[in-house]
Amino acid sequence: MLETILKGALIASGLIVAIGAQNAFVLKQGLARHHIFWVALICFLCDAVLMSAGVLGLGTLINTSTTATCSLALLGAAFLFWYGVKAFRSAYQATSYLEAASNANTASLAAVITTTLAMTLLNPHVYLDTVVILGSVAGTLPSHDKYWFLLGAVSVSGIWFFGLGYGARLLSPLFQKPQTWQALDLLIGIIMWTIAWGLLQADLCW
Repeated sequence: MLETILKGALIASGLIVAIGAQNAFVLKQGLARHHIFWVALICFLCDAVLMSAGVLGLGTLINTSTTATCSLALLGAAFLFWYGVKAFRSAYQATSYLEAASNANTASLAAVITTTLAMTLLNPHVYLDTVVILGSVAGTLPSHDKYWFLLGAVSVSGIWFFGLGYGARLLSPLFQKPQTWQALDLLIGIIMWTIAWGLLQADLCW
């Protein structure tokens, strides 16, 4: 049992911890201390649902449907490109620093939730990681071990997103200068555009 839980935890950690659009967004929200709980909770719940679908064998539709993967790729690329533009604009105007310094981030909870959902669900890579890869590994396990494997994977997701969101404040001393926020926004913009370009280049629609 413990071995199976650890196996799920190790595989999930390798997939989740990699720097990507979702993690960059959670980090920025954590640094701004803006709706951190809801951002982390939504990321965790989405992961839990998708991991469950993959491990329990319910994710084959997305994996085998060309229409679904193509639509997700195009929507995801468009959203990430738009978010990248916002990040580059923030870097140029030092918007993030001004919001953090004045604690006047005007984004509503509804807007933050919508962005978090889009950042999570419009990226086809999240389905590849949680549904396809985890599902494939779980498919090699006996039925009674799949639940322990899922427990390990889901636990890591919760620890990671809440740890990243609330742990980001430890980096606050490094973000007392606008130049540091600008560098972060620039990095986020590059990450968003790189992932968007990768989605368009992937063999998903043609």
